Amino acid sequence: MALHFQEGRAALIREITENPYNLMPTYLSDYEDCLSLLLNADKLDYEQRKDHLDERIERLSNGDKNSPWYRFCKAGIYLHWSMIHFRFGEQFKAATTFRKSYALMKENQKLFPDFEYNKMFFGLEEAFVETIPDNYKWLASIFGMKGNVKKGMVKLSDFINTHTDKQPLRIEGVLFYVYLRFYLLSEQKQVWDFINSSKFVTRDNLLYAYVKANIALNYRKCDVAIETLKEASADKDYNNFPFLNYVMGASLLCKLDTQSIYYFNRFLKTYKGNMYEKDAWYKMALVYYLQQNMPQAEYCRRQIKKNGNALFDVDRYAARFAESSAWSPTKLLQAHLLIDGGYYSRASAILLSIPKSELSNPADRVEYYFRMGRLYDETENSEKAIEFYEYTIRIGRDRPEHFAARSALQLGMLYERSGNKTLAIEKYKECLSMRDHDFQNSLDQQAKSGINRLKK
Repeated sequence: MALHFQEGRAALIREITENPYNLMPTYLSDYEDCLSLLLNADKLDYEQRKDHLDERIERLSNGDKNSPWYRFCKAGIYLHWSMIHFRFGEQFKAATTFRKSYALMKENQKLFPDFEYNKMFFGLEEAFVETIPDNYKWLASIFGMKGNVKKGMVKLSDFINTHTDKQPLRIEGVLFYVYLRFYLLSEQKQVWDFINSSKFVTRDNLLYAYVKANIALNYRKCDVAIETLKEASADKDYNNFPFLNYVMGASLLCKLDTQSIYYFNRFLKTYKGNMYEKDAWYKMALVYYLQQNMPQAEYCRRQIKKNGNALFDVDRYAARFAESSAWSPTKLLQAHLLIDGGYYSRASAILLSIPKSELSNPADRVEYYFRMGRLYDETENSEKAIEFYEYTIRIGRDRPEHFAARSALQLGMLYERSGNKTLAIEKYKECLSMRDHDFQNSLDQQAKSGINRLKK
């Protein structure tokens, strides 16, 4: 779980040699496949490893059916491969594999209600099912999968709080706990406080370092992301995970640091997957554009069309950018990046210096008002944030950009924080009512999670 696979493999081989009838190494071996494929997204590696799912399930079938670990370990492997299949764009296979895991955990809970490890996987799956994408709701219904974010999180929280890292599987539970709280419960401050505490140690743990940097990037704490990855780069296995360079490049970009180009290039040269490639080329295009190096900026724009896929929202956004010939006004782009990085004073000075005459393009005008709303939101001026978000919705709700829908989402979060559940639900529903815009999937899931939190 620290991404030191060579040492992990050696430990498993020793155990198999000493205790050949112990099936736990079969289960633990699956972590290398899961983490390698999720982080590196190498299609060839996926093809070579995907038969491991059936092989391991068959091996585990020789275990003691009267043990609570029997179904639990099978469920864990199915859950891992559900995430892997989704990562590689095989959504139906991901859904059916997830269902197998869910059914096993449900049975295990019934047979062994006092088995404390049930809380981890069953809690995770119960929380996730409630926010399953619309096109797979039928699957949840047919197989009787019922979700509840809050109940699932209570189970997961109980498991985390009653176990230590010296006990089996707690580290995995912590990672699920962090991401579910951050994205599904929108408890971003609480998560940030947790991963900055002594309970979350990144030293000699590449996976924890990645998680901290990734959360920092998404929580507008780019200085922390940069420092975390700098420290992690001394790890001997750091270069086995090119995606770390992508996160470093994205963090530096938010600081308007041109060194980001080095990290994006390094990512593209060593990464064997094809996810986030379009976004990496898009981000490099932005750096060159801000440097006024238009030949290189346009070269990167052309590369977006030639490389990667568009399975994820960020890559779809990059693909749409590649079809256009337009560029955002320089100052507006700088402000956008600085706000994303948490550099609010610099962003404010730039936004306030933009003359209205530079906002004749409707898309630029909508973005300007959204960025002002974000700036006021992040600096805790709720009254002004509401004013700018509402205006963004008014002028942008029928446009393909995501600014109006995101404004509604941010308003929902703002009202939720202040305890106004009625207005929060109203704004989350307004976000969902806007269709065919950028980042549709991620915004919709966050809005649905907000409604589910408040209706329970």
